[in-house]
Amino acid sequence: MSNLPDEAFRDTIGTVDESGKRKFIFPKKPSGKFYEYRKWVSYVLLVILIANPFIKVNGNQFMMFNILERRFNIFGFPFWPQDLYLFVISMLVGVVFVILFTVVFGRIFCGWICPQTIFLEMVFRRIEYWIDGDRGAQLRLAKQEWNVGKIQKKLLKWFIFFLISFGIANVFLAYLVGSDSLFLMIEQGPIKQAGNFVALLIFTAVFYFVFVSFREQVCIIACPYGRLQGVLLDNKSINVAYDFVRGEKEVGRAKFNKKEDRTLTGKGDCIDCHQCVHVCPMGIDIRNGTQLECTNCTACIDECDTIMESVGLPKGLIRYASEDEIEKKAPFKFTARMKGYTTVLLILMSVFIGMLFLRTDVEAIILRLPGQLFQHKGDKISNVYTYKIVNKTMKDYSDIHFELINQKGKIKNVGNTHFKIKKEGISQGTLFIEIDEVLLESDKTKVKIGVYNGNKLLETTATNFLGPRSFN
Repeated sequence: MSNLPDEAFRDTIGTVDESGKRKFIFPKKPSGKFYEYRKWVSYVLLVILIANPFIKVNGNQFMMFNILERRFNIFGFPFWPQDLYLFVISMLVGVVFVILFTVVFGRIFCGWICPQTIFLEMVFRRIEYWIDGDRGAQLRLAKQEWNVGKIQKKLLKWFIFFLISFGIANVFLAYLVGSDSLFLMIEQGPIKQAGNFVALLIFTAVFYFVFVSFREQVCIIACPYGRLQGVLLDNKSINVAYDFVRGEKEVGRAKFNKKEDRTLTGKGDCIDCHQCVHVCPMGIDIRNGTQLECTNCTACIDECDTIMESVGLPKGLIRYASEDEIEKKAPFKFTARMKGYTTVLLILMSVFIGMLFLRTDVEAIILRLPGQLFQHKGDKISNVYTYKIVNKTMKDYSDIHFELINQKGKIKNVGNTHFKIKKEGISQGTLFIEIDEVLLESDKTKVKIGVYNGNKLLETTATNFLGPRSFN
């Protein structure tokens, strides 16, 4: 923003003072049209976020990210270690979507959808406003000496924050280990489920620290997405932006004087009231232009519109707009860059959907036993194999057996010919395939094997069958 002479703000961040120490933010309680919209969006997303790990689709948890066991459920579709390629593609789809969304709409995700913002602004801060009061009351309380009243307020707030953090930790644990494991821990108690209980305490401590103390520093320091915006945004991206052309005009900002006509004096519409700064949860001045800390939460839009309305000036001094729209009055265009990201996104989604439909509920791997040659059994040739069958579903299969599909012969399973596989279970073993020597066309024949549950074909797989080089 070359029109703004003082660029010193780019050398510091809003949460650090001149001495380099942490400066805690006490934002004014926001209100207005966008804030009301954000509240409804946040409450809907909170319900979805909390309910996701407890909803089941065909017996599968709706959302689960079990990193330790490498098992993931996304929208009720289970992904096993064998489905890693599908999970990777789904993550790439998510990344490209966020990139495209950022290129077009800036950091609207951070202000409206990010769980960190939703919990901090719509849960913890609202409780803080209820107990400590608005910005002025919070500032006075922070400077106040520790007395009975201050201690009571702090203890009440910290206790409520701990309970909420504990609840969030339970939901988070349900995402990681599954809601069934969480309920089992509640049923059996912390002693029998010591590992999960310790993890629960750690998550509670982390969430408590984040929402009580670390707060907006997560967005500035810890979140990689905030760093990406510097690469992804350009002058055509839509952001929460200050209209410096209208706000500064020829003379610049000036305090409001109802006796003067600002159109004649050349003063900008910005009356320099600093309310946009006071309401900002990141402690920045939006009038300095696009900044790393800005999460596009729209609090400054609502506050500025309120001020503009009160002094009789048009709203929209701070609004959703691109820099080109403000400076050059250029309308929004879907640029070649945006089209490129859209194309990549559509290709990835098409590949993912196609692979998802081709994915089977049961995966079978049959391999020849290493180091073993074929055996003669009369006029038959026998090969020995190992198999591994993964049941990716939430239902038991009680009559699993193998059959040759493209070749006449027999499959003899070591142990029971027909066996069971429990839900989300794995079965491993050894089997022999016997084929008449006269039916073999070469020393290496491709055989196709079907995995059946009763009469229903669940999966097909192929392997090589070795035989002698010469045939009678």
